[in-house]
Parts: sequence; structure tokens; C-alpha cells
Amino acid sequence: MSSNQLSKSAIIIGSGVAGLACAIRLACAGYQVKVFEANAYVGGKLSEFELNGYRFDAGPSLFTLPHLVEELLVLAGKNPKECFPYIKLEKGCHYFYEDGTRLIAYHDIQRFGSEIKEKLGVEPSIVEAYLKKAKKRYDVTTPLFIEKSLHQAKNFLRIETLKGIANLPNLNLFKSMAQENQKLLKHPHLVQYFNRFATYNGSNPYEAPALLNMIPHLEHTIGTYFPKNGMHQITQTLYQTAKDVGVTFLLNEKVNEIVVENKKAIGVSTAKGFYPANKVISNMDVYPTYRHLLKNEKAPEKILSQEKSSSALIFYWGINRSFAELDLHNIFFSNSYEKEFDAIFNKGKLFADPTVYVNITSKYKPNDAPSNCENWFVMINTPNDKGQDWDKLIEEARQQVITKLSRLLAVPIANHIVCESILDPRSIQSKTSSHQGALYGNASNNRHAAFLRHANFSSKIKGLYFCGGSVHPGGGIPLCLNSAKIVSEIIQGS
Repeated sequence: MSSNQLSKSAIIIGSGVAGLACAIRLACAGYQVKVFEANAYVGGKLSEFELNGYRFDAGPSLFTLPHLVEELLVLAGKNPKECFPYIKLEKGCHYFYEDGTRLIAYHDIQRFGSEIKEKLGVEPSIVEAYLKKAKKRYDVTTPLFIEKSLHQAKNFLRIETLKGIANLPNLNLFKSMAQENQKLLKHPHLVQYFNRFATYNGSNPYEAPALLNMIPHLEHTIGTYFPKNGMHQITQTLYQTAKDVGVTFLLNEKVNEIVVENKKAIGVSTAKGFYPANKVISNMDVYPTYRHLLKNEKAPEKILSQEKSSSALIFYWGINRSFAELDLHNIFFSNSYEKEFDAIFNKGKLFADPTVYVNITSKYKPNDAPSNCENWFVMINTPNDKGQDWDKLIEEARQQVITKLSRLLAVPIANHIVCESILDPRSIQSKTSSHQGALYGNASNNRHAAFLRHANFSSKIKGLYFCGGSVHPGGGIPLCLNSAKIVSEIIQGS
């Protein structure tokens, strides 16, 4: 590679959604991009598998802000409507409470208002005011906390940032989500409903700042969506787009080291040799990036030692019947949410009465399961892996989940499970390099969390950058896509 070619060359470690997005952006900016992936497949958590005629999206199941995918396709000269079809959903989720209450979270605010009036006796105006407040917070904070780096001084001089800073006193950083929800909403079922949004970034609503009560705006005001071929369609579309714009993928090739000379990243080494590049971007969790790929460099110990987000235990079940009362997204609430989060975050345990999430893509993509059957992605929130006896915990949790679902659906669920696969915090870490199996990197359980995530670039090593859920602005598909955009903008501006 000539010196001129090297000056616009980039290596990306990992092909999660942020790595794919970053590859597209840099290739479209004229960079020669190589993506190294230790697995035989791309996508990281956003992958898929088949089992006995049932197809499962292995990881993220909620799709919001589709424009973040579409703008990548437009950048690459594609027509999003042709290569990335999706639908907007009428309802976000079906909710089941232990007292028999069932609530449907319609996206239309008026319809949702009627639902909570009928089911909970709560005046629609209360939720309308709550969601209006959520929108205002989102509009104020997105330019400051999500769309730009918090670690570049120039970004704090932007008018959008100055507006965000001016509004900080109104963002309620000193109360928890649960405290604010209790004050504004009062009804226990409604409080629990809105507390649930803390799980979108693996946090505890009884500790996370009330600022995060802006998250429902994404679901209720902007909406949720479903890619017509399932969530893995996002990965497939971005992978194909990256190849179309000239990105080279090296699968089954694990990076062993980020090579640094004179405080500058000059490439990576694998079992096959050394690969030079002018820019190196890690889409790997920041913890193993430092511990395994940058062993000879000083690590940011304070950041690496911060509390990690929750993890998950997922049962993928082939079900040999259908359930008319279920939809794409379904939540079966714990009877004591506060005790559940206390067990997960403070005691490192599973709660005996877990909140259960059931995702069924065959509701919208029928060929994901045999006729009159359903593919159930059944998940409970768990602590991250700190050496617990997971085999024992999985056995106990499986029975608790089956008992709970059987009770609330009045059907013996165990009789209808015809095949099964399991993902736990240990396998999440081994498959995706997420430290301790944490789904979102560091937790957001304090008001400084947005400022405590690792930057999208290294201040110590020139030419080294970071994208993905463990760095700014955080975990989840939209934030990962934003992290890729931030990195590409920083690189192009350097």
C-alpha cells in the first residue's frame, strides 16, 4: 500500500451495526476500509439463526428511528424504499399485569389515552402532558447528548448545544425516573409502564435520572417499526451496502492487537499477519479493546471500572400453536418492579418473579415459523456476569418464566415448546465480546452517565477511534448508528 493510499485507509474491528455503519460512511468518504470480524457472520448482537423450521432474530428486537438506516443507504446512492422495506406499527406492545389487567400501548396518543382511561381509569390528559414533556426533553438533549461528541470543545459552542445546556436545570437530573413517574402519573400500573423504559439502555429506573423519561417519546410519538424481513434485515442491508461501496470484510479473522508506534495507531495484527492503516476504529466493547488489544497502553481505569448495564437471559422457543392475544412485542410484568431491579442491580441475582418479554416476529413475518406456530424470543433482564452459577439460575428461571406465562395466558406453555435454544450472559460475552455480558456497556444509573462514557476517539493515541454501544452516546441500535456517524465526522474533520 502506497503512502498516499495509506493516508485514506481505515480498519474497523468488529462488524456490529456501528461497525457496518462506520464502514459505509468512511468508504463513501473515499477511504479504503477493511472490517475484521472474529465470527463467521456479521452483525454482532444483530444476527439470526434457524432451529427446526423456526427463524429467530438473536438480539435486538425493537426498531426505532429508521431514518438512521435510510440515510446510510442514500449516502451510498441507494433507494431505501427499494432495498429496505419496513412497516410502521400501530401498537408498541401488549402488557400483562398480575392482577389480570391487559393494556395495549397504541402509538396514536388519543387511542392510547382511551386505552388507559378504559383499563386504568386515568385521564388521557395526564399521559398527553407526560409525553409532551418527554418530547421537549428529547428535542433539547438530542443535539447535545446523542448527535455530537461530548469530548470536543468545539461542539459546546454550537447553538443547539448552548440551548441544551441552558435547559439542563429543567431536565430533572437529580430525581430518578421512578420518583418523577410516581409524582406525575401516580397509578401504579402506569408508573410501572413508564419505568420500563429504563431497560432500553440496561438501567435501573429507581436510580437512573429522570432525564431518561424522554425515551417513551421514541416509541409513542415517533413510533416503532418492523423490517419486513425481520431485524436481521438491518444487518443484511448494511452489509450488502458496505460491500457495494467497496468495503472489504475479513470474517473468521480475529484481531489480536492494535499496533501502536510513537502514540499512533498504525494498524492491527491477526494470526495471519500485520495490516497497516492510517485510522483504526474499534467496534469491540471498550473494555476488551483495552485489556486484550491495547495491553501495552495505559487504560482509562475509571471508565473501565464503572458499573455495567444489565444483561439478559433469552429462551428461543418454537411454539406449536398460535396466541391471538399476543402481538410482536409483549410484556408480562413482575408484581414488584422495585424488588426486581434491586435483585438485578444491587444483589446480582435473578428475581423469583421476573418481568418477561416475548417477541414474536412470525406475527408479521409468517414464514418465521411453521403454519399455525410461533417463534418466541423470551427474555428476562438479569445482572451481568460476575461468576454466578448460571446453569442453576437458568434452570430455575426457565421454570419461573413458564409458570408465569402459563398463569397469565391460562395455557400450559411447557406442553407447546417443541424446540429451544438459550442465550445467557456468558454466551453473550463469548459471542459478542461484551464485557460481563452487559448489553449496553456501562449503566446509566447516575446523572453524570452521559459524560462518563468513553469518547469516540483516543486522546492518547492518534488515529484510534471507538464506536458501538460501550462508548458515547450509548447502546441500542439508534445510539450505535449515531456513534458511527460521530466517528466518521471526527475522522473526516481531522
